[in-house]
Amino acid sequence: MSTHNRYQSPLTSRYASPEMAYNFSDDKKFGTWRSLWLTLATAEKQLGLKDITDEALAQMKANLANIDYTMAAAEEKRRRHDVMAHVHTFGVAAPAAAAIIHLGATSCYVTDNSELIMMRDGLDILLPKLASAISKLADFARTYKDLPTLGFTHFQPAQLTTVGKRACLWLQDLVMDLRNISRARQDLRFRGVKGTTGTQGSFLALFDGDHDKVEELDRLVTEMSGFPSAYPVTGQTYSRKVDLDVLNSLSSFGASAHKIATDIRLLAHLKELEEPFEKDQIGSSAMAYKRNPMRSERVCSLSRHLMTLVGNTHQTAATQWLERTLDDSANRRVTIPEAFLTADILLSLLQNIFDGMVVYPKVIGRRIAQELPFMATENIIMAMVKAGGDRQECHEQIRVLSHQAAAQVKQEGLENDLIERIRGSDYFKPILGQLEALLDPKTFVGRAPQQVVNFLDKEVGPALAPYQEVLAKGVRQEDINV
Repeated sequence: MSTHNRYQSPLTSRYASPEMAYNFSDDKKFGTWRSLWLTLATAEKQLGLKDITDEALAQMKANLANIDYTMAAAEEKRRRHDVMAHVHTFGVAAPAAAAIIHLGATSCYVTDNSELIMMRDGLDILLPKLASAISKLADFARTYKDLPTLGFTHFQPAQLTTVGKRACLWLQDLVMDLRNISRARQDLRFRGVKGTTGTQGSFLALFDGDHDKVEELDRLVTEMSGFPSAYPVTGQTYSRKVDLDVLNSLSSFGASAHKIATDIRLLAHLKELEEPFEKDQIGSSAMAYKRNPMRSERVCSLSRHLMTLVGNTHQTAATQWLERTLDDSANRRVTIPEAFLTADILLSLLQNIFDGMVVYPKVIGRRIAQELPFMATENIIMAMVKAGGDRQECHEQIRVLSHQAAAQVKQEGLENDLIERIRGSDYFKPILGQLEALLDPKTFVGRAPQQVVNFLDKEVGPALAPYQEVLAKGVRQEDINV
C-alpha cells in the first residue's frame, strides 16, 4: 500500500530524528513487550517456578524481534485485545514458551512498563540535545558579551544591554528546562510486577504465599529492565501523575523555545540578527528578496502544540477512577509520543539556529545612534554640573533641544540630530571635548559583560558538566527541512 494515500503525521514523516521516531515505533513497542515477557519468565524461573524451561527461554530470546504483524493484527481483530493478540503471536514464534508467556501478569505489565521504558529512553535522547543547544548558545553569548545593543521594554527602545546578555536571558530559561527534565528523568521509576489491581495477588498465588519471593520478583524484573527502583504502590496502572510530571517539564521547555524564537523573529524584523539562511533557500514564492525566519516560525508553531499537550495529561490524571479506567489509553497513545517527538524536533531546530545565528553590528550601531542621544542626556547634565554649570538650567537647555530633535524625527522623518544641536549651542561649550566619551555605547551597558561571564561560568558551566563527555564527542544534528 502506498504511503501517499493515508495520513501520516508530519512529526515522524517530515521532522523528527530517526532515534526518536524509532523510540515510539511499533518495533520498539512490541519488541519491548517481548523483552518484558522474557524478563518476567527468567525471573520467575530463577525464583523456582518449575514450568518454565530453558528451551522456553531460549525460544523467547531468539524471537524478540521476529514479530509477525499480520498474524498479530488478525488475532487482535478476532480477540479485540491487543496484548492477548501479541501473547498468542509470540507463542506461535516460541511454542515451548506459549503456555507461560505473561504468567501472573496483567496487560499493564507490558503496556505501562514499556511506556516507562520509552519515556526513559526518550528523555535520554532529549537531554544531550538540550545540553548541546545550551552549549552552542553559551558560545554565542560569550562571543557577543561586549557588543552593545538597544534594549527593549514593551518593544519600545529602552536602556542599552549587550547581544550576549540578551542571549543569557534565553539561556537561563533553557538551563531551568535542563534541570526540570533531568529531575523528571531521575524521578522516573518502573511499574514492576503488581498484578491486576496492584496487590500482587496473582504472583503471591504463583509462589504459594511466599511474600519474600514476590518482592524479589518485583526487584529482579525492575533491575533487569534497567531501573533502580519501582513505584512501591500502584493500582492496575502506575499513577498517571507520572505522565503529567514528565510532560510538564517538556511543556515548560516548549514555552522557553517559543519565547526564544519569537525574540529572534522580532530581531530579524529589525535586521539586527538572523537565523541561518542557506545559499539556495527561498524565502517567498512571490517575493524573491525575502529572508523569512522560517526555522523560528516553525519553533513557535510546534511549541504551541507541545504546550497544549500537557492539558491531556492533566485531564487523564484527574479522571482515572479508583484502581484504573481505560479512558486513558487512546489519549496517551497520542499525547505521550507526540510530546517527545515535538520536543525532539524543537531541539533539532534550536541547535541549528544557535549554530548559525548571524549578527549585524552595523545595523545595531545605527539603531543605537538613533536613540542614544536621548539616553545620554543625564550623562551630559552631570558633566555640565561638574564643569561648573547649574543643574536646573542645564536640564531646561536639554529639554528644549530634545523636543526640537524629537520633532525632527517624528514629524519630518529625519535622523535624531540632538547631538548636533548640543554641539551648536554655546551653553555646552565647556563639555564639547567630552561628548565622544559621553556617547560611547559601551558606557551605557552597565555590568552586562560581567554578568554574562559570571552567569556562564557559575551557572551554565556547572549545569553542562554532566554532559561534557557527550558534548566533546558531538551531538548529531539533523538536517533541517525548511
